[in-house]
This record gives sequence, structure tokens and C-alpha cells, in this order.
Amino acid sequence: MNDRDIHSVVATLRDAARAWTLPYVTDLAQRARDPFRVLISTMLSLRTKDAVTAEASKKLFARATTPRAMLKLKQSEIEKAIYPVGFYRAKARNILLTCQELIRQHNGTVPDEMHALIALPGVGRKTANLVITQGFGKPGICVDTHVHRITNRWGYVKTNMPEQTEMALRAKLPGEYWIAINDLLVALGQNICHPTSPKCSLCPVRAQCARIGVTRSR
Repeated sequence: MNDRDIHSVVATLRDAARAWTLPYVTDLAQRARDPFRVLISTMLSLRTKDAVTAEASKKLFARATTPRAMLKLKQSEIEKAIYPVGFYRAKARNILLTCQELIRQHNGTVPDEMHALIALPGVGRKTANLVITQGFGKPGICVDTHVHRITNRWGYVKTNMPEQTEMALRAKLPGEYWIAINDLLVALGQNICHPTSPKCSLCPVRAQCARIGVTRSR
């Protein structure tokens, strides 16, 4: 995929995405832009299927929707609410630690800067970027496994790790697409461009895809 293709690819994906299920965190942010809920849901989503993240988030937010309310819960209560997300015990612990830091360092509010977000327990660049873009509507590029896989599969970037992909995209992806790219590629990855045996016959941007690394498809 060359640099000129990205404009038509994004336009095509925006049209196609109307028929796809939105990633849970995106849907949550569109319904009510709440940086704290975006932060906690994204923490829960790591190595967890989207449907499981959605159910766990709903159960947890039925109990608490602010750092101070969250700290009234025991770790065991959070674990019960978020099970069976991946690494639920570690995530429950990090949620409490993060809430403590939000109160101690930020007066109970979620910061909107990368350096402050990645200083929170259990928060890496992917989570921080999603909070910045979905929680605050500020420019950022959130690179998860879908964005990393698909942009490399396209041949738009050539990287080995998600953080390398983020930096490569920051260098070449037009700024107007920074926020949208995660939503579109997560939806594409969940619905069509699977890690193994992607549904290339159904892909709306198959003509622009170099299909790098694809050995089997449907």
C-alpha cells in the first residue's frame, strides 16, 4: 500500500464500518465521554475478547464509576465483577492502585497527558493513547494487536512491535486519521482481518492490501 492509498482506504473502511459492531470502548466513549470509564475499560480489555470486556465493564461500573467509589470496593469484589477477563486478579489490583494514584496525584481526575497516564499502574502506551483519543478527543495513535497486524499486512509499515508501529504511523499517517485508525482497524480485525485465515474475499480494501504474511485466507 502506498501513501496515496490511505485516503481511499480510510474512506472505504468508514463506509464498511457502519455494518460492523463497534469496539466496546469506542461505543462507550461515543455514548458518554468519560475518561475514567475509558481508562478502566481499556485496562480490562488487555488480552481479553471484546464481549468479555463489555460485560465485565458493565458489572464493575454498576458498582463504581469514580476513583473514590472504586476504592470503597475490596479487591475481591472487583475480581468477582470483572471475571473472566484475562489476568483479572492483577487487573483488579492495578485498578485499585491506579485509583489511589488518581486521587493522590490528580485530585481524582484522569490526566490527559501521555507521561502522566503511563505512570499509572498497569497503564502502557496503548491504554494511554486510547484514553487520550477516546476519553478526551485529543490527537493520538492507539496501536493494539489489530492495528499492528493490519498495517503491517497492508505493507503500509514494516515493524516488529506495536510501539514501533505507533512511531511509524506518527511519521506517515495523516493527522486527520490518527484517532479513527484504531476504531476502524479494530473493527476490521474483529470482523474480517483475523490473525489466521482472514476473510480476504469479504475485505472492502483487499485491492490495496499487500497481504504480507498471509498464507491462508477465506
